[in-house]
Amino acid sequence: MAATDYNEAPARNRRKVMQGRVVSDANAKSIIVEVVRRKRHPLFKKMVKRSKRFMAHDEKDECRVGDTVRIMETRPQSKRKRWRLIEIVERAE
Repeated sequence: MAATDYNEAPARNRRKVMQGRVVSDANAKSIIVEVVRRKRHPLFKKMVKRSKRFMAHDEKDECRVGDTVRIMETRPQSKRKRWRLIEIVERAE
């Protein structure tokens, strides 16, 4: 699948795409990606960081800790895996 295919899908078939940093690659063909979002606080109007971790399927097992990756929502692969790797945006140094 090319990197741009997910943007050209019809509106009803569009899947969520997120970008985050790999925090674990200990399991075979699986990675844990931490996605950090900035959200405005409802009362104080200050930007607050919120983070969430997603388990994603990495078929080729090519990601390493620290890589910045893009993941896409998919059918359940296991109990916790509902995302898959699209591309590695930036390699860790």
